[in-house]
Amino acid sequence: MTQQGFWDVPERAQAIVQKKKACMAVVEPIDAVARLIEDGQVFLELGAEEPAAVEQDLVDTTRRIAERLDQLEFQLMLGAEHDPMNAIVTLQPGAGGIDASDWAEMLLRMYIKWAAKNGFSVEETDFQKAEEAGIKNATVVIRGPYAYGRLKAEQGVHRLVRISPFDQQGRRQTSFASVEVVPELDDSIEVEIRKEDLKVDTFRSSGAGGQHVNKTESAIRITHLPTGIIVACQTERSQHKNRESAMRTLKSKLYQLELAKREAELAKFYGERGSISWGNQIRSYVLQPYQMCKDLRTDVETSDVHGVLDGDLDRFIEGYLKMRKDERKP
Repeated sequence: MTQQGFWDVPERAQAIVQKKKACMAVVEPIDAVARLIEDGQVFLELGAEEPAAVEQDLVDTTRRIAERLDQLEFQLMLGAEHDPMNAIVTLQPGAGGIDASDWAEMLLRMYIKWAAKNGFSVEETDFQKAEEAGIKNATVVIRGPYAYGRLKAEQGVHRLVRISPFDQQGRRQTSFASVEVVPELDDSIEVEIRKEDLKVDTFRSSGAGGQHVNKTESAIRITHLPTGIIVACQTERSQHKNRESAMRTLKSKLYQLELAKREAELAKFYGERGSISWGNQIRSYVLQPYQMCKDLRTDVETSDVHGVLDGDLDRFIEGYLKMRKDERKP
């Protein structure tokens, strides 16, 4: 990175910066523990002469070492091949009408807040508003070290129970939305896509307006005919850039589909997946008549539903990763 001309090719430079961040995410926590242990040894030497003077320092250092070791244990659970990569997150409403569309947008805000808390960036590649409220679908790329490794825990159907703000009689409603998470692949992974398997449509962007938006058909929608996978991008002013982004997302989804076939883990999410409705949810968020958020795979639960909707997802992510780790044990 210190070499002359490093930033001459921005795409290559950004890839290296991301790689450095992933490496530092491994190295820095280990270095931090080593420094704390050295501090603890110094306090032990001082305490041999004056125990009372360093007692509280030793207690604090021991607690901090334990916290750092917990973080390292969590890091060890992110050891799968694609865990260090960025995450492409797609949200879609299911059963529940207007409430489901609104619920899908609430989930989108939840992931954006989670990303902000972790210092990750969010790029919106596709966003289609529903007619009355919420969204028809949305796709965002969340960039940061191990974004996919963490967010893969979120893939599945999410269920919301609340008093509907769209029901004049104030009745309790149940709504569903699906979350799909795939890694954003880099150029080192080849995925063969035949031109004759693609249906490409162009349309005008549905943004808030401006001098360029809605005046040209710069937005791209690509359908992969053999699998039925549809991707879209409308955030760039250039149709060429939107096509590149859409193809990158399609490549990632096709690669994930192939992995799903091999692992038989995500196969139902494509093609023969269950409907986005009762019986298929991975997590329930109940706001009425009581408040409870529970992951049905790991039994992790909390009564702080609003905290979860504000991006406090780490307890569920850690619970899922621990479950997968235990499943891999002989």
